[in-house]
Amino acid sequence: MEKITPTQQLALWADELRHISAMGARFSQDRYDQDNYLRIQQMAMEMLALATGESLEMMEALRAPIFSRPTPFVVGDGAVIDDAGRILLIRRADNGLWAMPGGALDVGETPAEGVVREVLEETGVACTATALVGVHDSRRCRSQTRHHLYHLLFLCRPVSHSPWQQASHAAEVLEVAWFDEGRLPDDLDPGHVSRIPEGYRVWHGGGRAYFDR
Repeated sequence: MEKITPTQQLALWADELRHISAMGARFSQDRYDQDNYLRIQQMAMEMLALATGESLEMMEALRAPIFSRPTPFVVGDGAVIDDAGRILLIRRADNGLWAMPGGALDVGETPAEGVVREVLEETGVACTATALVGVHDSRRCRSQTRHHLYHLLFLCRPVSHSPWQQASHAAEVLEVAWFDEGRLPDDLDPGHVSRIPEGYRVWHGGGRAYFDR
């Protein structure tokens, strides 16, 4: 990675704080937490003003469209398929259904890096992302979420693994297992029913990445 300047680093930290504050303010139900996230948002605006030389008045105009982050959330999933053609799935703790591992992407990482991180955190399996399978709109792939999401699905190859119970985010997972392409569980999460076949399509050499039109 090309070395960044102190000013660029300050701007990156400001953007990471923006991300944290917007996510927290959106999901937190506690008034005390809400106030803290709004304070973090204010700090992010002041840091960005310092990094860019812009006035706080100009930053204030960005509070609603930028710092409150009204755009769709970006999440990533990993279609982790081994050499035998088995796919790695998790049984989610929140709904008890089987799904590909994945989650929200963080500021400061590439989508592929985020997916690899999520897979490791939830399953204990280290992997590498080998291809972009597709970009799916949550409204069109039956994801059960109250927020509009863009799902980035990557084909991944496993390289090593440890017991999933030792994974850092194992509490989010009830079970981890490998499944053959023709023997997938019946109780799949609705948002993954159409996307798992897309992962296999690319694994079989199916060409271009999918996107909703």
